[in-house]
Amino acid sequence: MTSLLVIIVLVLLAVALWQLTKIFDLTQVGLNSDSTQVANDNDNNVQGYLMFGFLAFIYIFSIYGLFTWGPLVLHTPASEHGSDVDNLMNITWVLIFIVQAITQVLLHYFAFKYRGKQGQKALYFADNNKLEAIWSLIPAVVLAGLILYGLYAWTNIMFVDEDEDTVVIELYAQQFKWTARIAGEDNVLGKANVRYIEGVNVLGVDLADPYAQDDIVVSELHIPKGKKILFKMRSQDVLHSAYMPYFRAQMNCVPGMVTQFAFTPIYTTDEYRELPYMVEKVANINQLRAKKSIDLIAKGEAGLDPYTFDYLLLCNKICGASHYNMQMKIVVDTPEDYKKWLLNQANLITQVKTAAAEPAAEGAPTSGDSTKVSDTAAVSKMAMK
Repeated sequence: MTSLLVIIVLVLLAVALWQLTKIFDLTQVGLNSDSTQVANDNDNNVQGYLMFGFLAFIYIFSIYGLFTWGPLVLHTPASEHGSDVDNLMNITWVLIFIVQAITQVLLHYFAFKYRGKQGQKALYFADNNKLEAIWSLIPAVVLAGLILYGLYAWTNIMFVDEDEDTVVIELYAQQFKWTARIAGEDNVLGKANVRYIEGVNVLGVDLADPYAQDDIVVSELHIPKGKKILFKMRSQDVLHSAYMPYFRAQMNCVPGMVTQFAFTPIYTTDEYRELPYMVEKVANINQLRAKKSIDLIAKGEAGLDPYTFDYLLLCNKICGASHYNMQMKIVVDTPEDYKKWLLNQANLITQVKTAAAEPAAEGAPTSGDSTKVSDTAAVSKMAMK
């Protein structure tokens, strides 16, 4: 409501200024004033100085933004390839800044130096082959180098040797949640199709596939430090995007196909929490949350809980009304802790059997539920073959 009132006030102010301008124009009728539409020396001088003023604004605002919002950018990467992504980004920023500085300074300086003057004519020439070659060749060489370096980094990141020791994990996207499926001891994911989705088998895993017998389905993902993780990604409904910012990883999840991305974590969750910059960042966030909690408590509402850093899997595509809430916690463990966690997870086959046994333990099903129970039992028998 407040935003609407602010917009209305701004619109009314704009209308009032417009009307005042019309009234001022009417008061000038009949006065001896220069009504020509051709700019004079005074007009050109004003425009020239305004160009310098705008140039100063650009750089003052850029410096202000750098100091104000600079600390908000992602810091230390948590994956092995993250430094390559950051280096590529930093090189791009430096090149953009150099080009922007040179072109903007020259543009605004020449606009002032060669502003219109009485009796002065601009020098005109149809073309200059030397200038054309310079400002075509330099950008071409710079962009070619940047693209080649980007392709080199992308190839290194995306290449996964089939014989390499990896942990294979599926990320399954659906409106509006993530589910992960970890390949078991065989390190091969069982086949899956949306036609097999039923009950606890929310990923549509083919329970008759031998490779699916040891697959583990979880809603909170644990991965080991120092081991390459190969993610296979699917979407059940619309286009999603698996985004793990601290691992510098992002890949679209497309309905009807499997995409993949791999990275090696280099910090456990506990280690990343102890990094000096993260300790400071969390402290600043909790300071803001504490101030906000005071206002909430004064209104009779519950205060905010303290923030604790966690790696998150986010969706980076606007996939619907609850897109903002589509996230999953990722925990990076030491290899030893990861093995302990994995031993405590029930595989999908066990979950299906448990779900099939629960109605029988509660009593005989009603006629409306008999078909569903028998179907679930059939799936369980199929899995045991």
